[in-house]
Amino acid sequence: MRSIWTGSISFGLINIPVKLFSAVQESTLDLDMLDIKDHSNIKFKRVNEARGKEVAYENIVKGYKMDSGYVILEEEDFEAADAIKTKTIEIVNFVKEQEIDSLYYEQPYYLEPEKSAMKAYALLRDALESSGKVGVTTFVLRNKEGLAILKPYKNVIVLNRIRFAQEIRETSKLILPPISKTKT
Repeated sequence: MRSIWTGSISFGLINIPVKLFSAVQESTLDLDMLDIKDHSNIKFKRVNEARGKEVAYENIVKGYKMDSGYVILEEEDFEAADAIKTKTIEIVNFVKEQEIDSLYYEQPYYLEPEKSAMKAYALLRDALESSGKVGVTTFVLRNKEGLAILKPYKNVIVLNRIRFAQEIRETSKLILPPISKTKT
């Protein structure tokens, strides 16, 4: 395996240097679209919806659609909104794992300690295991700030990205049967 991030777990005065590895691998087929006649690969073009003409990449801007039209975003807007890159997985709280609904779980990663941090890593892993708690953390990965939990799994600490509450859709628009009031 190849690490995708290096940094450290941090809480209080404790700093544990670690490497981050993806804990899962996709097992889907990567299929291409081909022309039935000669099996040539089909390519997508950027086409102006109103004119039907292809648009060069350098002539494309990004915008956010609103009722009154589009708000065009400049490169400076993206830079201003960019998460500050840190190399720290900051533990902000410890909670019982059961307090976090599985709906929030997103992506697991393995954390491997640097050789100099083996003892501190083991202490944190074992303390999480014996307490039944997980560490709630913030961190930045690929310019995106995220929430995650740290939890022991076998002999490794897993960093599991979790979604923010506003990312979970409401169920109010679903047509669902009523909850039964009688127990069977």
